[in-house]
Amino acid sequence: MSGFLRLAGILNIAVWLGAAVFFNFSVGPAFHSEAVSELLGPKSYPYFSPAMEQILAARLFHLQIACGAMALLHVLAEWLYSGRSPQKRWLALLVAVLAIALMAGGWLEPKLAVLHNVRYGGNAGIGQRENAARAFSAWQQADRLANMLLIAGVAVYLWRVANPPDPTRFVSAAKFRS
Repeated sequence: MSGFLRLAGILNIAVWLGAAVFFNFSVGPAFHSEAVSELLGPKSYPYFSPAMEQILAARLFHLQIACGAMALLHVLAEWLYSGRSPQKRWLALLVAVLAIALMAGGWLEPKLAVLHNVRYGGNAGIGQRENAARAFSAWQQADRLANMLLIAGVAVYLWRVANPPDPTRFVSAAKFRS
Protein backbone atom coordinates (compact mmCIF):
# COMPACT_ATOMS: atom_id res chain seq x y z
CA MET A 1 0.00 0.00 0.00
CA SER A 2 1.35 3.44 -0.79
CA GLY A 3 2.45 5.65 2.05
CA PHE A 4 -0.08 8.34 1.16
CA LEU A 5 -2.96 5.88 1.08
CA ARG A 6 -1.98 4.46 4.45
CA LEU A 7 -1.60 7.95 5.95
CA ALA A 8 -5.02 8.99 4.65
CA GLY A 9 -6.62 5.87 6.14
CA ILE A 10 -4.90 6.31 9.50
CA LEU A 11 -5.85 10.00 9.71
CA ASN A 12 -9.47 9.26 8.88
CA ILE A 13 -9.82 6.49 11.45
CA ALA A 14 -7.91 8.55 14.04
CA VAL A 15 -10.33 11.46 13.57
CA TRP A 16 -13.26 9.07 13.90
CA LEU A 17 -11.87 7.47 17.04
CA GLY A 18 -10.83 10.80 18.54
CA ALA A 19 -14.24 12.36 17.98
CA ALA A 20 -16.05 9.36 19.49
CA VAL A 21 -13.77 9.23 22.53
CA PHE A 22 -13.90 13.00 23.06
CA PHE A 23 -17.68 13.11 22.86
CA ASN A 24 -18.35 10.07 25.03
CA PHE A 25 -15.79 10.75 27.73
CA SER A 26 -15.66 14.55 27.79
CA VAL A 27 -18.52 16.36 26.08
CA GLY A 28 -21.37 14.01 27.05
CA PRO A 29 -20.48 13.82 30.76
CA ALA A 30 -19.93 17.59 30.85
CA PHE A 31 -23.62 18.17 30.18
CA HIS A 32 -24.45 16.16 33.29
CA SER A 33 -21.89 17.90 35.50
CA GLU A 34 -22.41 20.08 38.52
CA ALA A 35 -21.05 23.11 36.64
CA VAL A 36 -23.72 22.85 33.93
CA SER A 37 -26.37 22.30 36.61
CA GLU A 38 -25.32 25.50 38.33
CA LEU A 39 -25.09 27.39 35.05
CA LEU A 40 -28.58 26.43 33.86
CA GLY A 41 -30.24 26.46 37.27
CA PRO A 42 -32.36 23.75 38.87
CA LYS A 43 -35.45 24.59 36.83
CA SER A 44 -33.83 24.60 33.36
CA TYR A 45 -31.13 21.95 33.86
CA PRO A 46 -33.25 18.77 33.50
CA TYR A 47 -34.63 19.88 30.13
CA PHE A 48 -31.78 21.77 28.50
CA SER A 49 -28.85 19.57 29.49
CA PRO A 50 -29.99 16.45 27.56
CA ALA A 51 -31.34 18.64 24.75
CA MET A 52 -27.94 20.27 24.23
CA GLU A 53 -26.24 16.88 24.37
CA GLN A 54 -28.60 15.60 21.67
CA ILE A 55 -27.73 18.53 19.41
CA LEU A 56 -24.03 17.70 19.64
CA ALA A 57 -24.74 13.97 19.28
CA ALA A 58 -26.43 14.74 15.94
CA ARG A 59 -23.25 16.51 14.82
CA LEU A 60 -21.18 13.54 15.93
CA PHE A 61 -23.48 11.26 13.92
CA HIS A 62 -22.78 13.22 10.73
CA LEU A 63 -19.04 13.13 11.39
CA GLN A 64 -19.15 9.38 12.01
CA ILE A 65 -21.04 8.74 8.79
CA ALA A 66 -18.52 10.85 6.86
CA CYS A 67 -15.58 9.01 8.46
CA GLY A 68 -17.23 5.63 7.82
CA ALA A 69 -17.80 6.51 4.17
CA MET A 70 -14.19 7.65 3.87
CA ALA A 71 -13.05 4.36 5.45
CA LEU A 72 -15.05 2.40 2.88
CA LEU A 73 -13.52 4.51 0.11
CA HIS A 74 -10.11 3.80 1.62
CA VAL A 75 -10.78 0.06 1.47
CA LEU A 76 -11.85 0.44 -2.17
CA ALA A 77 -8.73 2.47 -3.01
CA GLU A 78 -6.54 -0.06 -1.22
CA TRP A 79 -8.15 -2.86 -3.21
CA LEU A 80 -7.68 -1.01 -6.51
CA TYR A 81 -4.09 -0.07 -5.70
CA SER A 82 -2.91 -3.45 -4.47
CA GLY A 83 -5.11 -5.67 -6.60
CA ARG A 84 -5.94 -7.83 -3.58
CA SER A 85 -9.46 -8.04 -2.28
CA PRO A 86 -9.86 -6.82 1.30
CA GLN A 87 -9.84 -9.40 4.07
CA LYS A 88 -13.39 -10.29 4.95
CA ARG A 89 -12.97 -10.01 8.71
CA TRP A 90 -11.65 -6.43 8.52
CA LEU A 91 -14.30 -5.41 6.03
CA ALA A 92 -16.95 -7.00 8.27
CA LEU A 93 -15.60 -5.07 11.25
CA LEU A 94 -15.76 -1.80 9.32
CA VAL A 95 -19.30 -2.49 8.14
CA ALA A 96 -20.36 -3.47 11.68
CA VAL A 97 -18.89 -0.28 13.15
CA LEU A 98 -20.61 1.79 10.47
CA ALA A 99 -23.88 -0.05 11.18
CA ILE A 100 -23.53 0.74 14.89
CA ALA A 101 -22.97 4.41 14.04
CA LEU A 102 -26.04 4.40 11.78
CA MET A 103 -28.14 2.68 14.44
CA ALA A 104 -27.02 5.02 17.23
CA GLY A 105 -27.37 8.23 15.26
CA GLY A 106 -30.22 7.35 12.95
CA TRP A 107 -32.45 5.40 15.30
CA LEU A 108 -31.47 5.71 18.97
CA GLU A 109 -30.84 9.46 19.04
CA PRO A 110 -34.19 10.38 17.41
CA LYS A 111 -35.94 7.97 19.80
CA LEU A 112 -34.24 9.70 22.73
CA ALA A 113 -35.32 13.10 21.40
CA VAL A 114 -38.96 11.99 21.17
CA LEU A 115 -38.88 10.51 24.68
CA HIS A 116 -37.23 13.67 26.00
CA ASN A 117 -39.97 15.82 24.47
CA VAL A 118 -42.71 13.59 25.92
CA ARG A 119 -40.98 13.65 29.30
CA TYR A 120 -40.93 17.45 29.45
CA GLY A 121 -43.78 18.27 27.08
CA GLY A 122 -46.72 20.25 28.36
CA ASN A 123 -49.51 18.09 26.92
CA ALA A 124 -48.44 14.70 28.36
CA GLY A 125 -49.98 13.19 31.45
CA ILE A 126 -48.02 12.31 34.58
CA GLY A 127 -48.10 8.58 33.74
CA GLN A 128 -46.83 9.23 30.23
CA ARG A 129 -44.04 11.41 31.59
CA GLU A 130 -42.96 8.76 34.07
CA ASN A 131 -43.01 6.07 31.39
CA ALA A 132 -41.04 8.33 29.06
CA ALA A 133 -38.49 9.02 31.82
CA ARG A 134 -37.96 5.29 32.42
CA ALA A 135 -37.79 4.54 28.70
CA PHE A 136 -35.41 7.47 28.16
CA SER A 137 -33.06 6.12 30.81
CA ALA A 138 -33.10 2.61 29.31
CA TRP A 139 -32.56 3.83 25.75
CA GLN A 140 -29.81 6.17 26.93
CA GLN A 141 -27.98 3.17 28.40
CA ALA A 142 -28.40 1.33 25.09
CA ASP A 143 -26.98 4.37 23.30
CA ARG A 144 -23.98 4.44 25.63
CA LEU A 145 -23.37 0.72 25.06
CA ALA A 146 -23.54 1.24 21.30
CA ASN A 147 -21.03 4.09 21.59
CA MET A 148 -18.63 1.93 23.62
CA LEU A 149 -18.89 -0.86 21.02
CA LEU A 150 -18.26 1.70 18.30
CA ILE A 151 -15.17 3.03 20.08
CA ALA A 152 -13.80 -0.49 20.56
CA GLY A 153 -14.45 -1.40 16.92
CA VAL A 154 -12.89 1.78 15.56
CA ALA A 155 -9.85 1.31 17.83
CA VAL A 156 -9.32 -2.23 16.52
CA TYR A 157 -9.78 -1.03 12.95
CA LEU A 158 -7.26 1.78 13.53
CA TRP A 159 -4.78 -0.84 14.68
CA ARG A 160 -5.45 -2.83 11.49
CA VAL A 161 -4.92 0.18 9.22
CA ALA A 162 -1.75 1.20 11.08
CA ASN A 163 -0.36 -2.37 11.00
CA PRO A 164 -1.17 -3.91 7.62
CA PRO A 165 -0.23 -7.53 6.97
CA ASP A 166 3.27 -7.99 5.62
CA PRO A 167 3.22 -8.82 1.92
CA THR A 168 5.44 -11.57 0.67
CA ARG A 169 8.82 -10.26 -0.36
CA PHE A 170 9.05 -11.46 -3.94
CA VAL A 171 6.52 -14.07 -5.11
CA SER A 172 4.30 -16.53 -3.39
CA ALA A 173 5.54 -20.04 -2.65
CA ALA A 174 2.65 -21.46 -4.65
CA LYS A 175 4.26 -20.26 -7.90
CA PHE A 176 7.18 -22.67 -7.42
CA ARG A 177 5.05 -25.76 -6.96
CA SER A 178 4.19 -27.78 -10.00
